Amino acid sequence: MSLPVLYSFRRCPYAMRARLAVQAAEVEVELREIALKAKPAEMLQASPKGTVPVLVLPNGTVIEQSVDIMLWALRQRDPMGWLPRDAATMTDAMACIAINDGAFKQALDRYKYPARFALTDGLVYREQGAALLQNWEDRLTLTPCLQGARWGFLDAAIAPFVRQFAHTDKTWFAQQNWPNLQHWLAAFEASATFAGIMQKVPPWHAGDASRITCFAEAAIAAAGTGVDGAAA
Repeated sequence: MSLPVLYSFRRCPYAMRARLAVQAAEVEVELREIALKAKPAEMLQASPKGTVPVLVLPNGTVIEQSVDIMLWALRQRDPMGWLPRDAATMTDAMACIAINDGAFKQALDRYKYPARFALTDGLVYREQGAALLQNWEDRLTLTPCLQGARWGFLDAAIAPFVRQFAHTDKTWFAQQNWPNLQHWLAAFEASATFAGIMQKVPPWHAGDASRITCFAEAAIAAAGTGVDGAAA
């Protein structure tokens, strides 16, 4: 039986969020890790935009946006209850993701890669990103996770980008007065969930044997309210 094909790149935050949802849903896919400098023709034929993640379903349907891949996976199965349980919570989650993927990602790119944008440094954009991260810090003073009492869809969609921002200058990030955000990120990075999606695999080439995975190596069944918590 044909499986969905997921084109991915290990360090890309958009691809990370897609893999997180596929893992949480325990959906089997054929994982195709790509090399950015040698993108496979099969991926470009399916999705000429040339960015990851890309999910190609057995019926030929192509899902090109990371959030859409997350929703596709979690609507297949959601054993840990990641999807928002009501329309208001989903609307809130999508609004937060829009901020992350818009203003925050723009600031993140310019902070992390100033030379790409002909900037001397990215410090102005670090401050812009920090102002947006303060929103998450404030939110996490009220609940343990961005989505509420339990880790969920919103947390998985945001965490890879906060991680990328934090790793741009770990010392600076650690010095900020964001105890809740820092704890939330540290829990994510220490989780079996994160370890499961970050296993290194060689780039895929046409003719390679199928690499079938649901990221089942991650031990994600432990009860609790953290990243690895099962649904209540």
